Amino acid sequence: MSDKNPEYDFKWCPGCGDFGVRRALEGAFKQRMIDTEQPMENNVVIAGIGCSGNMVHLLEGPQPYGFHGIHGRTLPIAMGVKMGRPDLNVVIVAGDGDFLSIGQEHIAPQAARNLNVTAVIMDNAVYGLTKGQSSPTTKMATVTSSTPFGKPEDPLNPLKLYLTLGVSYVASSVSTRVKDLTATINEAMDHDGFSIVHVQSPCTTYNNTFAELKGNPKEGIPGLAWDVPEDHDPSDLDAAFDLVDEGGVPVGVVYRDKERSSFQARIDEINTKSYDRRLDKMIDSYSI
Repeated sequence: MSDKNPEYDFKWCPGCGDFGVRRALEGAFKQRMIDTEQPMENNVVIAGIGCSGNMVHLLEGPQPYGFHGIHGRTLPIAMGVKMGRPDLNVVIVAGDGDFLSIGQEHIAPQAARNLNVTAVIMDNAVYGLTKGQSSPTTKMATVTSSTPFGKPEDPLNPLKLYLTLGVSYVASSVSTRVKDLTATINEAMDHDGFSIVHVQSPCTTYNNTFAELKGNPKEGIPGLAWDVPEDHDPSDLDAAFDLVDEGGVPVGVVYRDKERSSFQARIDEINTKSYDRRLDKMIDSYSI
């Protein structure tokens, strides 16, 4: 529970990576209020189902509008909000089980539209809310409650998927890098188009990968997380694919296309070609 929702009985396990994502998202919203001189109510958070979905109930301080949707359907809901109120800043919060399984079918259409929303994806490589079943990003051969003899599928590479489908802003991070993540979410919200910030957010109960991500420098064990090089050109799609192919978890902006027009810009252009019809003229058009 929280100060805002004292009666709401939800739980995040102690040490859950989503706490770090919450701090980063709150910080990004506060900075956006300063930068845009718009109130917090100018922001809308669309949540999916899963541990990540509790984010909409957990945010403290000034509150954005929140909508807790159904499993895998954050993008269609976000599109509805954005089309009805294009002036609002729409942010999706979802997990790997929500966004990349049943929700995966919605990524390609929104990438083709370049819908101006930001998705913050918390990836713990399991279905944490429903007791640790394997998800699309779970490693092959991993034993979980739904794969007692090991997962038989290869894991999905989310970053490569986003690049392949044409998402115009792709960033990668880890939940422990709160300051960096705050800045990345801010930049993603400023991007005029479809932006995804994919965050490794370990589940301390069913898939605790904190040590694996960090590594052990004293023992010469490199962590999976590494900084995107300063000389990386995020406008170069081929360079973005090469970066992802290096493996591990790059931390920073992988790809950014500033040239593509957003879906709203395309709709605005179409509207200049249409015209309003008076009611009597519309009725007359059906007369014989």
